Amino acid sequence: MQFWSFFALVFALFSLIVILFQRKDGQGRLRPRHLMRNTYLLLVSLLFYYKTSGWFVGLLILVTCTDFIIGKGIYHYRMKNLREGRTSILPKLLLALSVTIDLGILCYFKYSYFFADMVNQLLGTNFEVTNIAAQAGNALAGRPIWSIERIILPVGISFYTFQVISYTADIYKGLIRPVRNILDFGFYVSFFPQLVAGPIVKASDFIPQLYKPYHLSRMQFGMAVFWVLNGLAKKIILSDYLAVNFIDRVFANPLFFSGFENLSALFVYSLQVYADFSGYTDIAIGLSLMMGFHLPQNFNSPYKAPNCQNFWKRWHISLSRWLQTYLYIPLGGNRNITLGTCFWVVVITLAALILSGSWTVSGIVLALFIFIIIYAWRRPDKRKLVYANTNSMITMLLGGLWHGASVNFMIWGGLNGLGMIIYKVWKETRLPLRIGIIAFNALLLIALICMAPSPLWNVLLVILILVPLLTWCKPGSILLTFIFITFTRLFFRSGSNLDPAVANETAWNIATQMISQIGSSWSVNPLEVIVAYKSVFILFAMGMLIHWLPARLKRSYRILFAKMPLPGMLFVCFIAIFIIYQFVTAEMQPFIYFQF
Repeated sequence: MQFWSFFALVFALFSLIVILFQRKDGQGRLRPRHLMRNTYLLLVSLLFYYKTSGWFVGLLILVTCTDFIIGKGIYHYRMKNLREGRTSILPKLLLALSVTIDLGILCYFKYSYFFADMVNQLLGTNFEVTNIAAQAGNALAGRPIWSIERIILPVGISFYTFQVISYTADIYKGLIRPVRNILDFGFYVSFFPQLVAGPIVKASDFIPQLYKPYHLSRMQFGMAVFWVLNGLAKKIILSDYLAVNFIDRVFANPLFFSGFENLSALFVYSLQVYADFSGYTDIAIGLSLMMGFHLPQNFNSPYKAPNCQNFWKRWHISLSRWLQTYLYIPLGGNRNITLGTCFWVVVITLAALILSGSWTVSGIVLALFIFIIIYAWRRPDKRKLVYANTNSMITMLLGGLWHGASVNFMIWGGLNGLGMIIYKVWKETRLPLRIGIIAFNALLLIALICMAPSPLWNVLLVILILVPLLTWCKPGSILLTFIFITFTRLFFRSGSNLDPAVANETAWNIATQMISQIGSSWSVNPLEVIVAYKSVFILFAMGMLIHWLPARLKRSYRILFAKMPLPGMLFVCFIAIFIIYQFVTAEMQPFIYFQF
């Protein structure tokens, strides 16, 4: 309620500024003064971030100032090189400085515990993490304002860090010019609807909008209202209700619930995390549209994907595109491997060592990379495919670590990368070989179940059996992809909402306990569970059915709502808000991606 009161006041003053502060262009048409509008939105965005994150707003201002100055420098020396027809290393050095500052701040707040564990593991030391930023702040203030015991992750730091990196990188590549003044740039960095959880807006997509006149048609207004209502319904009816009434209970104590309840919680969580994150995005898109700014689509019915590769073209699209543009392609993409590829292999090997605590695991990672290099060298006809898969896997592993320095996030990223690679190889494999691979792995799992019983082998065998049963048609492939993505979510959810100092052990325990329950014999009748949690299962079924509706049908009812007469739209809004309110829990659940 506080946020909506805040937005109502912000939008009212925004409308007043747009009306009052206008000028005539060369053809006598009224145009708003962009600087006045952008400055106002910058100030309210900083206020919003201060109210959500306190003095961490200083961090946001710091990266804004540094990247604005460095962006100017990159452009200056780049243009100088073009005028003089020479090649200077200065633009590249400035870009490296920008990335170093931005990632350095991100790593300090997000990965300090990880790096401390790495040093202690490799050197046998016993370093403990201390919040030196809090120490410096206390020294400046002359009194103990901030706790130095642990490092608190600033809200949205991963999102705005990637945005400012895209700004200096796009200037370096010549895609955009620097913004005219720091107020405009600060507005781009801090725009409050998408500041704390995305979507990640590339500079080349958003900055041109800074200088466009404000325009909101009747149709656009209706569409903006629809997106806000849609996002609220996803968040409160689906995400919060399912979490509070089922998911959180099971994940808090997996051993207290049966295998079917654990499995159900996992599938329901797949819907929850989608409804939560896409709900936030829908609200951000709607609010931004009301103020005349267009944010990129971040979700495109991801659970309609027939394979893992297509899933990542539909899920968190802004992050996927960022990783492709600024990581996958610079690594060499599908053409080659570079020194960057080798560097990240070393980093990932060390990460595997620290997060797993096992030299064996890190040795396997390194040996696998060496094998890939040798294979590519001996098979020139497969070289590009091998390079593309290697860079793709590195990108997905780093995407996992972007979410947090936990072994579970690394496994989650690695499984998604493996799913993409298996799909690429599988679609080129002939039917007899496919049958042989499935049969061999089935026999291997059966042998493991007999000789070294484990719930994990049971789970893998069931999934393997589903492969030939479901992949013969598109609906089956969609269902199989959903099942695979759902099981990777086990590692994602287990690593979420945890103190970085204890994340590894706690997350791993939750994941292994759930696998143990799911893969063991079920002591409870599934029908009894469905009846006991009938509201949860009904909402889950309804949510999935709506998600799987044809895109054309969804578009038609969006347009129908947007074209409604205002009295009709107001009536629908009243009914929608009344229904949404019935599902409001005692305490509003924070958006899942706020932690990243």
